[in-house]
Order: sequence, then structure tokens, then C-alpha cells
Amino acid sequence: MADWLVEDGIGEERAIRIEGDRIVAAKVTWPGELAAGAVVTAKLVSRTTGARRGTARLDDGTDVLVDKLPRDAAEGGPITLEVVRAAIGEAGRRKLAQARPSTKTPCPAPTLAERLRDAGETARTVRRFPGTDWEELWAEAADGRIAFAGGAIVLSPTPAMTLIDIDGTLPPRALALAAVPVIADAIARFDIGGSVGIDFPTLSEKADRRAVDEALEQALSFLSHERTAMNGFGFVQVVSRLSGPSLLQRIGADRSGAAARLLLRRAESITDPGVLLLTCHPSVEKALRPQWLEDLSRRTGRQLRIVTDPTLAPEAGFAQAALS
Repeated sequence: MADWLVEDGIGEERAIRIEGDRIVAAKVTWPGELAAGAVVTAKLVSRTTGARRGTARLDDGTDVLVDKLPRDAAEGGPITLEVVRAAIGEAGRRKLAQARPSTKTPCPAPTLAERLRDAGETARTVRRFPGTDWEELWAEAADGRIAFAGGAIVLSPTPAMTLIDIDGTLPPRALALAAVPVIADAIARFDIGGSVGIDFPTLSEKADRRAVDEALEQALSFLSHERTAMNGFGFVQVVSRLSGPSLLQRIGADRSGAAARLLLRRAESITDPGVLLLTCHPSVEKALRPQWLEDLSRRTGRQLRIVTDPTLAPEAGFAQAALS
């Protein structure tokens, strides 16, 4: 299996695996967020009566959900926690991070490269991904639609699960089977975990449903998961480990912030001399943190200018060298 390549971007760590000249798997973290693997001190502010769940509050006021509380954990008392799932942003709300009591010494979350190595993967940091199109992957995640011969899948993050719908002109069995490798590919490329609901075309014959189940099991062999058999309405649920938001969820919850990070990556690639001019939508300019701009200036050795254009889509910002 190919090594993971890691970019230490501004405001974002990115990792990809390449086969041939194509990204087959990707992961993203945003430094500064409360991520899986962090060990923190907190105060238990509430616990569910008769259960082992509760809510704790960190020193900075961040609330986290806690599971597997010991019997003697009292409300108002101090507690050390290890984060097992980062917070996940959704339209109109935010799922709190999840944590469990720990005896470890408090420490920040591992970097993306460290997480991969801890999982037994080989990862090496590079200045820039070679011969790949990160922007194509980003655009697919932002669009949420992937076409294939005779059909397309549409991916929609929801509060309950990531839903995958299948549409096309092929006969139902052929359409379902054609969609299977595209679905598996998307799960790996967008780092989709947790609960995934797949709405296949309705297949009335048990043999057809069984054929799709078998194809899906083979296609998802890379993923440790549990899966339901296809029901009579064509629905399948896949459940795997979830440690943080997918690329779909990150872009969906904070499109301007994700687009700002993409713009900074574009800016780092400019080699022509001159002032570095960033042109972007006003919402993207607002998302550009001062520290990120300082980092960009330091990395490139350039002065920066920012121009806003409300006619641009958030992800359409661009960077160029200017003489003044």
C-alpha cells in the first residue's frame, strides 16, 4: 500500500495516499481544534442520573460529552479526559466533542502525521503533494456529486448520518452495482466515518439485493465497519469508527473557512516575484486569520495585499504576484 503524504498547510494539515496519479484516500485536520487524542483537564458539570454519561467543561469554556464515567465521578469535580471524537459542525448547530476519563498526562492532540503513524501507517511530510490535484478532490467534496457512466451519487451530510443517494439511467440492478465502487472510493477520498446511509435503487429480487451486498462488502474491505443487508427499499447502513469531521462536513459547516485555507495553499505556490495579491469573496477575507496571513508572509517572504470581489464564489479566490 502506498505511503501517506502529509502537507503542513497554513491552518490545515492534509494527508493523501496516491495510486498511480490519483488520490485514493485523504484526511484533513484543522490545528487548534479539540481533536481526537488530546488529553485535557476539565470540570464535570453534569451527569445523567443512573448512567455513565455527562458533560464536562474545559478551562476555556468548551463543553464536551463524556462517556464511561466512574461511579464516584461527582458533578463539580475535576476530571482528566481523552478526546475520542472531535466536534462536528452542522447546519445550524454543532455536535460537541466526545471524551472518556483517562489517567494519561494532559497533552495536545497528535498531528495528522503522528496519528497515521500511530495507526501503523507510513507517513512522510512533503512541502507539496506531487502530481496530484488536491483542488479536484476539494471541488468534488464541495459539490457533493460524483458522476459515473450511466449515473451519479449525491452525498449529503445530515445530523444523523452521511446520506448517499444514487440516480441514473441504467436498469436498477446495473445502476446499483455500478455505484458501489464509486461509493467506496468517495468514503476513502473524503474520509467519511460514522454512520453512512446508502439509498440504492429498489430491487425486488433477493438475488439482486444479495449481489449488491456482496459487491459492497468487497469494495469496503479496506474499511473496518459493520453493515446492514439491503432492505426491500434498497437502503443499506454502514457504520465505522468516527474520530472527526469528514472533508464533506468541514466544507459544509464552514465553507468560507475551508475556502480561505484553499486560497492560502494556492498563494504558497506562486513563484513569480512581487507583492502577493489575494483576491477573494468578502466572507473569505473575513475568515483569513491574522496569524495565517503572518505565516503566509513568512513562508513566502513577501508582502501581502487582499482585494475582495463579491461576485466570486468562496472557493474561486485566487493569488497572483503584483508589481506594487
